[in-house]
Amino acid sequence: MLDHFLQLPLMGIVRGIRLQDIRPLSEIILASGLKTIEITMNTPDAAQLIWELQAMLAETDVQVGAGTVLSLDEYQRARDAGAQFIVMPATIEEIIVKGKAENIPVFPGALTPNEIFKAWSAGAPMIKVFPSSLFGPGYFKELRGPFDNIPLMACGGVTPDNIHDYID
Repeated sequence: MLDHFLQLPLMGIVRGIRLQDIRPLSEIILASGLKTIEITMNTPDAAQLIWELQAMLAETDVQVGAGTVLSLDEYQRARDAGAQFIVMPATIEEIIVKGKAENIPVFPGALTPNEIFKAWSAGAPMIKVFPSSLFGPGYFKELRGPFDNIPLMACGGVTPDNIHDYID
């Protein structure tokens, strides 16, 4: 999954979608060229939405995951719905460990160097630096010094105007 994500390092985040909008959403996703989409678990009927979107995109190379996962129960509901990866706004080690045991990528949220290293040490394949807008692209450049081997994902505040700065 990490290699798949790195081919196009952009992830669509879907929050608050309704079931009747899932088909048009799948068409938009395919037209956009995005390869990874997360549906947040704080969206009503998130598990059903993940199931439906996963079914609609099953014959494509788009991977569907769950975001805003905050408990083992949410992790399990997302997995039962077919989520191919898990994204969290915080580091919850038991979810990282469970995902690693089940070969499911879990991207925990972290902000400080200590949090980033703790998440990486727990076995996360990539760390979601959240909220990225607090420090901006320069913060990522500084983090690359000591953490040059830790893949980092910017989340929160990445816009068309600054995306190239984050990628650089």
